Amino acid sequence: MQTAPKKVINGWAMYDWANSVYNLVITTTFFPAYYAVVTSFKNFPDGVPLLGRHFNNTALKDYVLSLGFLIIAILSPILSSIADYKGNKKNFMRFFCYMGALSCSLMFFFDKDNVTLGLLCFMFAAIGFYGSQVFYNSYLPEIAAEADRDRVSAKGYSFGYIGSVLMQLVGFALVMLMPDSPLPLKITFLLVGIWWVAFAQITFNVLPISSKSERAIRKNVITNGFHELKIVWGQLVHLPVLKRFLFAFWFYSMGVQTVMLVGIDFGIKEIHLADAKLIIAAVVMQLVAIGGAYAMSKLSGIYGNIKVLLLTVLLWVGVCVTAYFITTEIEFYILAALIGLMMGGIQSLSRSTYSKLMPETKDTASFFSFYDVTEKFALVIGLFSFGFIEEFTHSMRNSVLILIGFFILGFVFLLLTLGKQKKA
Repeated sequence: MQTAPKKVINGWAMYDWANSVYNLVITTTFFPAYYAVVTSFKNFPDGVPLLGRHFNNTALKDYVLSLGFLIIAILSPILSSIADYKGNKKNFMRFFCYMGALSCSLMFFFDKDNVTLGLLCFMFAAIGFYGSQVFYNSYLPEIAAEADRDRVSAKGYSFGYIGSVLMQLVGFALVMLMPDSPLPLKITFLLVGIWWVAFAQITFNVLPISSKSERAIRKNVITNGFHELKIVWGQLVHLPVLKRFLFAFWFYSMGVQTVMLVGIDFGIKEIHLADAKLIIAAVVMQLVAIGGAYAMSKLSGIYGNIKVLLLTVLLWVGVCVTAYFITTEIEFYILAALIGLMMGGIQSLSRSTYSKLMPETKDTASFFSFYDVTEKFALVIGLFSFGFIEEFTHSMRNSVLILIGFFILGFVFLLLTLGKQKKA
């Protein structure tokens, strides 16, 4: 196949520009900072109350988010299969986009009297973001030839980092104008939702309508999605390289995604960074990530995707070991820059590696549903483990140790993937 025209490629990448503000502003900086203040010991000395129990505030956030990922993991195979057969993946992508954007905007009403509302909005924003992502990712093999997928995937992530930093700077300016008021943070939540919806229209206007699958639905619309996953698994048995890669991806995603979601919480609780310094760390992380995505795309062309991923996962192990011992702001900034460098590259390269190892198929949404379900179950395990260990031991540093184990297992399976690839 030929790569789609530049207009389509840029339009596809613009969805990263649109929705990445959720990743940076909501999950990485402003919401964690605001949530920490709202649910602080001052407001809830016995812990945050929910369902008849009092929770450690950050552990509760991890639990709620892991529940959101569990819901996504269960829903995505159903929805992606329907989209693949009906040729309407764009409509599903649009639905989840609007759900996520509305949830972000409703965070404007989150305060100490509405903690449950804030947590529900946080969870549904995640469902919207990741629910739309499965359909967004599944467009990659439809619009880009195999030789161009690393470059196109990196372009998407780079657009996302640039757009999210711009929105971050808008929020930062509002905070500087009203440093002693929660209003700037609330306005930023509202603006994230508006930004997400507005720029997503560029994507929706240029993405092609996917063709319907030529195969008939073998089950009803509810069970068919899981039947499709079973079909994908049946094919993986005969695709040993792809199967080993998915196991590697599953384990190292437990670490990567958890670090990205709890990194700022770590800065708040363990390093005691002020809000402004947290925002600076997040911006540094995102700016470095732009270069990381492109650098790993270039390196993969020279050394191959799996070898570059092996190096990256090894560096993630080093980051986690370092995080356990750091105590100063400067050390946290350096660590944030290292995380940013690897964060963009490993996500971009993982997505393009999977699309390369996939067999040629018209059921791209079902294959990418399998990929996304793998990632979401990894997140459920990673976040829940991190939160549980923190709540049990009262220290995030101890939670970091479990992430090291996840990365080591991912590294082992990548080695097995490389060995099988050489024999193939």
